[in-house]
Amino acid sequence: MAVGIEIKKPEQILVMRRAGLVVARTLAALRDVARAGLTTGDLDRLARDLLAEQGATSSFLNYGAGFGVPPFPAVTCISVNDEIVHGIPGERVLQPGDLVSVDFGAIVDGWHGDAAVSFVIGEPRPDDAQLSEVTRQSMWQGIAAMRIGGRIGDISAAIEGYVRRQPRRYGVVREFTGHGIGSAMHQDPDVPNYGKRGRGPLLVQGMCLAIEPMLTLGGDSTVTLDDDWTVATRDRSRAAHWENTVAITRNGLWVLTAEDGGEAELTALGAKFGPLGD
Repeated sequence: MAVGIEIKKPEQILVMRRAGLVVARTLAALRDVARAGLTTGDLDRLARDLLAEQGATSSFLNYGAGFGVPPFPAVTCISVNDEIVHGIPGERVLQPGDLVSVDFGAIVDGWHGDAAVSFVIGEPRPDDAQLSEVTRQSMWQGIAAMRIGGRIGDISAAIEGYVRRQPRRYGVVREFTGHGIGSAMHQDPDVPNYGKRGRGPLLVQGMCLAIEPMLTLGGDSTVTLDDDWTVATRDRSRAAHWENTVAITRNGLWVLTAEDGGEAELTALGAKFGPLGD
């Protein structure tokens, strides 16, 4: 195991589960209300209200202040169409057919949860619907590859392998990765969405990882826009982003940012579901 990876005690994972449920419930609410005519800023304001109601604070607000970039000004990242990640909510009005990715993080008693979903406003184009679903399924393939004694590369290879087996070609974004998470939102180890099995840090009980593939309908090259945050596809192809925070417990895998803990998806994929209890 790499030096510097934070290993969580069961009681710390239980607090992360509380943060994860805030994330899961807020993302579900945002997806339910999103419609044409609302702005991305409207969704962010709702997320701020829901954070306060649930007694949590934001993982995202003012992030980056120490990294030489402007502090992130919102509690959500909302990326639309060719935007991949880190979109800043504002006055953009959502239109029918927009492909929207919402990334959201919450802190409860100093511990983080982080997840993302993608969805289409109104009736989706078939290519957009398939892109989002392949991205979602590749996330679950990566999660199901997590097991004590495995390696980070097992996750990476499972994600990339699933994408490469699809009938059509998708771009796998390589510049941004999943990551460790716990007492900080971004921790070691990085979890790339491409790679080889058996490589990288060892997976052990108590590790918590954010698994987050980002796929495009075109290439994998990216560009950062003038706001210093929003990352888009260089070829203007559409993108999707899905993410969950997952704990490796003594009982198996626990998806901290899924309402059911990931039981249905993990069981269907033959992975061991292992909550510590809510």
